[in-house]
Amino acid sequence: MPYPNGYLVRSARAPAPSRAPVDHAPSEGSAALQRRAILERIGEFVQRHDLAVTPQNLATICGALSGSQPELAGLLSAREASGEPIDQRWLDTLARFDPEGHSRIAALETLSDKLEYALMRFAQAARAAQSETSDHRGAIGVQIEALGAPEGLAQVLDLSRAMLARLEQVEAAMAKSEAETESLRESLAKARIEADVDHLTRLPNRRAFERRLVSAAHQAQARSEPLSLAFCDVDHFKQVNDRHGHAAGDRVLCALAAALVEGAGEACFVARHGGEEFVLLFHGLAKQAAQGRLDAVRRAQGARVLMNRDTGEPFGKITFSAGIAEVTENADIRSALARADAALYRAKQLGRNRIELG
Repeated sequence: MPYPNGYLVRSARAPAPSRAPVDHAPSEGSAALQRRAILERIGEFVQRHDLAVTPQNLATICGALSGSQPELAGLLSAREASGEPIDQRWLDTLARFDPEGHSRIAALETLSDKLEYALMRFAQAARAAQSETSDHRGAIGVQIEALGAPEGLAQVLDLSRAMLARLEQVEAAMAKSEAETESLRESLAKARIEADVDHLTRLPNRRAFERRLVSAAHQAQARSEPLSLAFCDVDHFKQVNDRHGHAAGDRVLCALAAALVEGAGEACFVARHGGEEFVLLFHGLAKQAAQGRLDAVRRAQGARVLMNRDTGEPFGKITFSAGIAEVTENADIRSALARADAALYRAKQLGRNRIELG
């Protein structure tokens, strides 16, 4: 039978679970029955679509079939209605933008900000203490000079000199601590930047993209401006790696990254999403305009001849396929990710080296 969200989950091949006679087993509570039903639905779903049993898959499927994530359930229903496959690639797409994962990233950012603020306050305190001890040292020095050096004041002078020496030590320790704090602040800033950068292409990485997507979507909605998203995937990239080696494949990715940045324009945010896949955000462009901009990059890339500089052997044409969706067409950001990925899937199915709209 269908779920309340309209998604049909029971396979026609799967028999209905048998029920034990009432006089042979105690009746289960409603909560236990619901848990059993959800587990049966998840198992049937995994078998029917031939999916791997992984923690991420189970979490995504459970979120949809249990009703705890109605947006996810709606996407599954729409996917089935369209006749497109519910396969591992598509499930991975749904997991690309995880609101809980984004919350964890936001919490990390908040913690980093608090740490940086605490370091700044500590440095201020260190400077204040250094200034104060310097003033005290000057005042004590003046008093010692005024007292002169009678024998009756010898102990006072010794104690004062010892205090001066101690103050100098404290002053030096505070100066060292301030320098260490400044160094730590600089290291934190560098670590934050590096955490958002792909080590190979030096483009922003998936973490940076997900944060940028949220802020860009909110900004576009507030300004009533379009925002489009594109997934780009290098065609037959595995063949490049298998034939020329992974080092050559890395150079191909770097070349394509540079071509996307140069061709997409300053108003486009380009990131490496992982593997041979890139993602672009076109600020202020509807999906048709974004398609035209990206298609120009695709044609220019297809006309280039890349060589393996180690062997002198040409790679052949290095092309890419893409799917584009307009983020501002739907309030749910994850919907745009799913539509763009579905469009990329169609582009691959229709022969590659093309751009489809979602």
